[in-house]
Amino acid sequence: MADEQQYDYDVLVIGAGPGGYVAAIRAAQLGLKTACAEDRETLGGTCLNVGCIPSKAMLHASEYFDALANGAMAKMGVKATGVELDLDTMHGQRRDAVKQLTGGIEYLFKKNKVEWLKGRASFTGKDSVEIAGKTVRAKNIVIATGSSVTPLPGVTVDQKVIVDSTGALELPKVPDHLVVIGGGVIGLELGSVWRRLGAKVTVVEYLDQILPGFDGDVRKEAQKIFKKQGMEFRLSTKVTGVTVAGDTATLTVEPAAGGEAQTIEADCVLLAIGRRPNTDGLNLEAAGLSVNGRGQVDIDHEFATSVPGVWAIGDVAPGLMLAHKAEDEGIAVAENIAGLTGIVNHDIIPSVVYTLPEFAGVGLTEEAAKAKGEIKVGKFPMMANSRAKTNHEPDGFVKIIADAKTDRVVGVWAIASVAGTMIAQAAQAMEFGATSEDIAYTCHAHPTHSEAMKEAAMAVTGKPIHI
Repeated sequence: MADEQQYDYDVLVIGAGPGGYVAAIRAAQLGLKTACAEDRETLGGTCLNVGCIPSKAMLHASEYFDALANGAMAKMGVKATGVELDLDTMHGQRRDAVKQLTGGIEYLFKKNKVEWLKGRASFTGKDSVEIAGKTVRAKNIVIATGSSVTPLPGVTVDQKVIVDSTGALELPKVPDHLVVIGGGVIGLELGSVWRRLGAKVTVVEYLDQILPGFDGDVRKEAQKIFKKQGMEFRLSTKVTGVTVAGDTATLTVEPAAGGEAQTIEADCVLLAIGRRPNTDGLNLEAAGLSVNGRGQVDIDHEFATSVPGVWAIGDVAPGLMLAHKAEDEGIAVAENIAGLTGIVNHDIIPSVVYTLPEFAGVGLTEEAAKAKGEIKVGKFPMMANSRAKTNHEPDGFVKIIADAKTDRVVGVWAIASVAGTMIAQAAQAMEFGATSEDIAYTCHAHPTHSEAMKEAAMAVTGKPIHI
């Protein structure tokens, strides 16, 4: 083994997305000489640059426009005439948010003495990588390269007529007809943005329901809500090809189970069928690594790969592809490298769809919980929640799933305007092994949306107050 004095760094993180930059900062805080390799011009990865952050900026702004332009505010006595969309300004505030936050990560790197190695990293050995023509060695290397859009055979993204999630954030005008291929989180969020701004939106999904992985009740209710908002759905439908002529795309679709082909015309197509791990160009073979059947780097409970000193976190490792999951893993892997105990409970990772209302869940779906054993379920509608009522937000519910014998909560699902915030209470309660009774007898401020969580917990044992 080489003398440790020959190492350039104690920790080298490849990738500066949520998991990568958090791992680098935490490692530096623990006294380890740390560097982070990133070839983007700004830090923060997909999340801050072209994912979570800019999409939420557009979602938030489009909510305001929709509320004013389509009468929601008028129902509360706030009347406006001549409402106009200034798309350039809306894009500008999105870019400003990204600029401030990515700049904030660069500041944190400097504050914590993390060296930013600008360039794409590629392994040259088990403890060495090449970055921008220079080889560096590290005692520990953390792979945190994130993920990119999953391609669809027969569909070529040109970022003009056919776009991916990055291109959908930069559309110079509101499409007349936007077809979204994929009924998952990304497609529904970005589809919601452009629907609010005036586009006709059609969602084509291969499965028979939208939001795969979410609780069955949530999936059914979500489709009803989106349909009421004006989205159209073509479920159990596969796209076999897309051709572009000028500014028009023609999609060829057919039933997922097989059948007669049809065509759909649109002036914009959003490809959003999922994401795949970024491992191309890493030259993993030089480090003695390979990927599994899903293109991920396998790890153990401590995020270590099969090669000593090489670790993997975030989207490139097995598990949910979520920024907050990657961040938690970034902290944990840095602490493991430093000889501490870093743990992430992968059974309690919340998921959120940031539409209006929001859809959120943590733990098991009712379907998965039933497969494991006997359960009891409590459900409370948001229309019976006083804060939701006064805010004119009647859609949704909170659903709590508990073990029938122990009453321990195993899953919580919510549809509400602030479901993404509400779900944090559920995740924390589950982390501490809470029962439905624990949540039911926790005092909740009044009037708040979160009172629905308390009522759903009371409903588990058949004693809700307000229904």
